[in-house]
Amino acid sequence: MFRVTKEPLDLQALVSYVTAPEAGAIATFVGTTRNNNEGRKVIALDYEAYPEMAEKELARLGEEAKRKWKIERMAIVHRIGPVAITEPSVIIAVSAAHRDDAFQACRFAIEEIKKSVPIWKKEVFEGGEIWIGMQSGQPLPGR
Repeated sequence: MFRVTKEPLDLQALVSYVTAPEAGAIATFVGTTRNNNEGRKVIALDYEAYPEMAEKELARLGEEAKRKWKIERMAIVHRIGPVAITEPSVIIAVSAAHRDDAFQACRFAIEEIKKSVPIWKKEVFEGGEIWIGMQSGQPLPGR
């Protein structure tokens, strides 16, 4: 399962998806919106994406993780649109026979998302907003 969605994210759904009889470990990462950044009071984050390309790139990361580590299943879901404080913007779940493979694949996925997936983040803070963390280095859609 590799997708972007406007719907709230569900950790338990991803854990259920990656659960496998062969797996002795499930590692997860949940990225949430915090209320501050660089001394600013953050009100929310707002994500934009090129969904078809983003999902294709997320699936590519999943395939690469399977080549590097002995994992059973992987799921990555990233939220787009506004994401309120404390809400998840990205969830990664990985199952493997052993915890080290699950942990490493999970860490790999979040680091690579920030580098290569066409998802752009706008931080809305008291007094303004700014585009930050342009993961792919690509220009914003329509800009």
